[in-house]
Amino acid sequence: QVQLVESGGGLVQRGGSLRLSCAASGSITSIYVMGWYRQAPGKQRELVATITRDVITKYADSVKGRFTISRDNAKNTAYLQMNSLKPEDTAVYYCNVVQRIGPDYSYWGQGTQVTVSS
Repeated sequence: QVQLVESGGGLVQRGGSLRLSCAASGSITSIYVMGWYRQAPGKQRELVATITRDVITKYADSVKGRFTISRDNAKNTAYLQMNSLKPEDTAVYYCNVVQRIGPDYSYWGQGTQVTVSS
């Protein structure tokens, strides 16, 4: 089992910045992908950004150029630096990790609220 603890959410004005962190603990061997997803009220959960252990990144079109995902493999922690925030970025942000030990196992954090005021 992998436990995830997210931090860094909050309230920020349009154009502001926030940095989310996701620390993994427990059976943390072979964590392959770490990522962030978000879910706004009344909408489906959507991918924001992912990063593999080989530092291959993927971003949603809506955040390209504004958000940057990174990870510290020694600390088993992923980060999401969010700049130029917009009200439409308001959502609960969830950390996700995929552990590759033969089959893939996916784990989710509890979510952290990000609110961008206009």
